[in-house]
Amino acid sequence: EVQLVDSGGGLVQPGGSLRLSCAASGFTFGSRFMSWVRQAPGQGLEWVATINRGGGTTFYADSVNGRFTISRDNAKNTLALQLNSLKTEDTAMYYCAIAEYGGTWYTFPYWGQGTLVTVSS
Repeated sequence: EVQLVDSGGGLVQPGGSLRLSCAASGFTFGSRFMSWVRQAPGQGLEWVATINRGGGTTFYADSVNGRFTISRDNAKNTLALQLNSLKTEDTAMYYCAIAEYGGTWYTFPYWGQGTLVTVSS
């Protein structure tokens, strides 16, 4: 079955960096767009970034554009998110997800278990 295992979260000070990873199995990873989404405490879900099948095209939410980088290694079935210049408002549970785009918004039929990023001084 489809499995997405998130890791790499932790506590970091404002301005710091983290690298999140997602190990995928149970499907043809290279045939799927992949995304990262997040949920801050007490808030709704927020789309963060999406990457196409080959990894050459990426999309970012305005709130993270220029600070975060999504990438993938199809040979290793892994997805990554590099988080730089972290702000307190980046504090959230981060999830990797299979992405489907309907022309207006993404849907995410499969999610990882999430990894918590806490940005605090």
